[in-house]
Amino acid sequence: MFDPVEKLKEFIRFPSVSADSKFKEGMRGAQEFVSGLLGSMGFAVEVVKTDLHPIILAHRGGDAAWPHVIIYGHYDVQPADPLNLWQSPAFEPTIRGNRIYGRGAADNKGPLMTHITAVGQLLEQNPNLPLRITFLIEGEEEMGSPSFLPFLERYKDTLKKADLVFLSDTGIPNEKQMVITAGLRGLVTFEIEAVGPKSDLHSGLHGGVLLNPIQALVDLCATLHTPDGRVNIPGYYDDVLDVEPWERDELKKLGGNEADYLKFLGIGSFHTPPGITPFEAVRFFPTLEFNGFGGGYQGEGGKTVIPSRAFVKISCRLVANQDPEKIKALVYRTIEARAPQGVKLRIVDGHTGLPYVVVPPGRTNTPKGQSPVLAQAFRATDAAVTEIWGKSPLYLREGGSVPIIGEIKRVLGLDSVMMGLFLPEDNLHAPNESFDLDVMKKGIETSRRILAAIAKK
Repeated sequence: MFDPVEKLKEFIRFPSVSADSKFKEGMRGAQEFVSGLLGSMGFAVEVVKTDLHPIILAHRGGDAAWPHVIIYGHYDVQPADPLNLWQSPAFEPTIRGNRIYGRGAADNKGPLMTHITAVGQLLEQNPNLPLRITFLIEGEEEMGSPSFLPFLERYKDTLKKADLVFLSDTGIPNEKQMVITAGLRGLVTFEIEAVGPKSDLHSGLHGGVLLNPIQALVDLCATLHTPDGRVNIPGYYDDVLDVEPWERDELKKLGGNEADYLKFLGIGSFHTPPGITPFEAVRFFPTLEFNGFGGGYQGEGGKTVIPSRAFVKISCRLVANQDPEKIKALVYRTIEARAPQGVKLRIVDGHTGLPYVVVPPGRTNTPKGQSPVLAQAFRATDAAVTEIWGKSPLYLREGGSVPIIGEIKRVLGLDSVMMGLFLPEDNLHAPNESFDLDVMKKGIETSRRILAAIAKK
């Protein structure tokens, strides 16, 4: 059996940045590395071509009566910029203490290697394990998974015969508390461009006679929230469901400290709507955030111009029962109605993602007819986590988005068991990303026991 840490080092060395064509060879290397590793474990590997980066589909077949689990992951990573802030090279894995540093260490190469290792150990111990396993590993997650939905539609007749999806692309609060993610927020992204004069203008010669595109966007953006922090768009909250009592109870068990959270964020106060705690705000409620704002001169020193154009990038995080297309229509209509006179606005579509919620068995709102294999997977998760981590897992919604999970539910009808493995201090998408090797070790054993228990169903 291979050494998982050494394999993870090898995996990290491939600079698999999906969004940048300069990293084409790194993407190819990472894909071939994963395909080869799964092939060496006895899986039948199919590399599915897409318009961008291939999807790896690796099957372990068996009796049709055996349970069937799909294990999802992705081999692409975020850009490593700014490189000067890394303490060690981004694509040269370095171990310091009990952490391995490198881009992709926690998102998603470390967690993916955790599950590959667990499967390898399990099959080495029991080559005749009565469990069908399919690895579904994409290379475009960090750029919105544009090829994933066409892939699902193409392969749905085969994949929908599985019982559930198992993955680790979500987080845990600390190295002692496992969280099984019970919900993910949906997503709508877009950009607004404001166009004013035909070219940049001298601010002394022409200032005071026209609306500055930057000012136009600032004024418009200021209308999209109320002073108390709510999104100020008619109908935005209409479809938001009440939070279930069991969900609030789980959140209380997490025991978050607001002072510690303020310190972690490096801010002096929270800005949440009345009656909503910061820990509820990031899990249970929708948002509208400004992700980038620009226009005019950006270089060193001053340049006194009125820019001809300005832009703002916006993302909306959505919760269960909100439809991304409906929200997008509401937001666009509001922006158009509030467009300032004197500039032309252009809205540029980004990508969308469905919100997702799964209810563990035994809760008051557990759906009727829930898959018995899914219920067994949750019971196995409870047992494995309690024994290995020393306490029961918490079932919590997460503020982030993994849009493909909602699409898997919509197209295939499959629910997901999302076992968190990365920590807040792992610095996802930031310099000095790392992965806790103790968490990896516990994750391997947890994954192995969960899959073994599902096989016994």
